[in-house]
Amino acid sequence: MGIFGRKDTGETTTAAVTADLAALTGDYAIDPAHSTIGFVARHAMVTNVKGKFNDFTGSLHLDGGDPSRSTASIDVKMESIDTGSADRDGHLKSSDFFKIDEFPTMTFRSTSAEALGGDDYRITGDLSILGVTKAITIDLEFNGSAKDPFGNERVGFEGKAEILRSEWGLTWNAALETGGVLVSDKIKLNFDISAIKNA
Repeated sequence: MGIFGRKDTGETTTAAVTADLAALTGDYAIDPAHSTIGFVARHAMVTNVKGKFNDFTGSLHLDGGDPSRSTASIDVKMESIDTGSADRDGHLKSSDFFKIDEFPTMTFRSTSAEALGGDDYRITGDLSILGVTKAITIDLEFNGSAKDPFGNERVGFEGKAEILRSEWGLTWNAALETGGVLVSDKIKLNFDISAIKNA
């Protein structure tokens, strides 16, 4: 069942669906210990390099009756970037890329949300990197809700988006002798989010 309002397909299930959606409506805190904010970049035109951010906070407001009133907010500490290589991480933190001394945080603030049908949703918002703010659209799949062994009410989402890093001023690159460049302009973003309902 979709969290934002999957359409009822049976005449006898309306009451149950309404009750479930009402129970999910509320404010949630993203659980960073069980969530991932990651990215994939093409390297040397032949392979993918994957990375993630290890330090972030965020909140969700879910409205089971009206998806357009649902919101999301995320703050990411850029010093927590992790690609599995200390040298590469150091380069990404430097003035060639994220300039973390000047711009220590990346933020996302949603501006709209919509249900696409089934468990699929779309959220649009402002992504700010290096002091530049641009709109991005994230496609989301609702993975379900559950009460964990500690009594927390949880919801889960998976999301993906694609951006051109140059639009945020991330333009560093190096030409390859065989043609092409070292780092792709297109970056794939992926999100695996577990959030706990506020008491």
